[in-house]
Amino acid sequence: MRFALPAAYRDRAAAHAGERGVRAPRTRPRLYAVVAPAGATMTLNRQGRVMTEAAAEPGDAHPVRYRDRVRRTRTAVRLTRYAGLASVRAARLLRAARRWGLRLPPMVWDSLLPALLLLNIVTTRAPQELPVAVALTAALALPLVWRRRAPLTVFGAVAAAAFVQWLMDVQLPADIALLVVLYTAAANSGRRGTLVAGAVVEGGALLACLRWATEGAFLTPFVAVTAMVVAAAVLGVNVRTTRAYLAALEERAARLEQQQDQQARLAVAEERTRITREMHDIVTHNLSVMVALTDAAVYAQHRSPDKATTAMLQISETGRQALTDMRRSLGILRTDEPDAERHPLPGIAQLETLADQMCAAGLPARVEVQGGHTHIPATAQLTVYRLVQEALTNTLKHTPAGTHAKVRIRCSTETVTVDVTDSGPCPPLPGATPSGHGIPGMRERSAAYGGKLQAGPLPGGGWRVHTRLFLGSGGAAST
Repeated sequence: MRFALPAAYRDRAAAHAGERGVRAPRTRPRLYAVVAPAGATMTLNRQGRVMTEAAAEPGDAHPVRYRDRVRRTRTAVRLTRYAGLASVRAARLLRAARRWGLRLPPMVWDSLLPALLLLNIVTTRAPQELPVAVALTAALALPLVWRRRAPLTVFGAVAAAAFVQWLMDVQLPADIALLVVLYTAAANSGRRGTLVAGAVVEGGALLACLRWATEGAFLTPFVAVTAMVVAAAVLGVNVRTTRAYLAALEERAARLEQQQDQQARLAVAEERTRITREMHDIVTHNLSVMVALTDAAVYAQHRSPDKATTAMLQISETGRQALTDMRRSLGILRTDEPDAERHPLPGIAQLETLADQMCAAGLPARVEVQGGHTHIPATAQLTVYRLVQEALTNTLKHTPAGTHAKVRIRCSTETVTVDVTDSGPCPPLPGATPSGHGIPGMRERSAAYGGKLQAGPLPGGGWRVHTRLFLGSGGAAST
């Protein structure tokens, strides 16, 4: 395509500029999109029209300006926007209709099909056939309204009406009610009920095809009706299976939630029991030691002031230790408590310090540890420490002065044996046996590691506390 400007126009523009003595101004060309045959010579006239030598008619060239293209683009964008708004409004209307439909009772939806079938009969049947057709259609379709409440009863009523229809040799579109009640029976009854209902409907299909099928065309309608019967039955069975599966899932979720609640309550009760046991051991032991040291300090303040001062210092140290133990035990309940992390849990290595405290309180105690204890978990060592602490505290509280105590700890790879004995002058009376939470708490601690606590008087005098902890069962128990 070639563009040419006529020479007359060029000469006229140059002459006009020469007369004035000025240079001819440059005019900004106007852009056009031109549709013309290939190889044609294009000329522009004064009005900016495009002329084609190959085409004599001016309509053969179609100039399209940039402004026109922008206008068309804007129109297309507006149309697209209007289409998007229409789709959004349609979606809102569908959601509103769905919400409105879900609020309706199921019986309203079940009554739509009978109404449509009756309307079809009224508008399509001849007047002389209308009474019989309306009666049979009502007998077939109206029971569908109660199909959710009594599926098997409705199935029997519809099957009986269909048999009467077959006897009267009347063909009706209301026979579709048989497929509906078959689906309902399969969805709400067991396997036996589904098989019986399917056999009844299939027998009716066979009778209908034998009577109303055209000659030589029995197989095709029979296969089609049988396929519809099988499809209705399978669909109902699938719905029943889905309902059972969802019900099982809901029951399982409810059971799991109940179990989680029970486990949470058990965990809370167990944690409460553990904290109570810890507080009992800490408070009882330290208060018993502090009371004994206070009595000793009062007794020795006039005769031996140095011993009284030592006893008072030991009382303050015991109080500080009790506060530290309480902060460590209760610090796990607070996220901003740093003392629980700074102070380690007491274990077998701290039994010597415990024996020194008891000696200062007036109960000479000796600790003997056999075997290495570095491989024993910290929780098991804490259990051993609390057992020994409670046993020595009971000895300090319930035995006279001059009693000695001995602690034996035997450690192995799988067990830890704890044996605490004292040399009381005589076995304590049954009324003097500790009736608090000491021994029950010791039994609970021992049972957490599969042990059985034995606490009782010795034949030759004194008291003995013995148990064996199994490290293999402590992980699950402590957890």
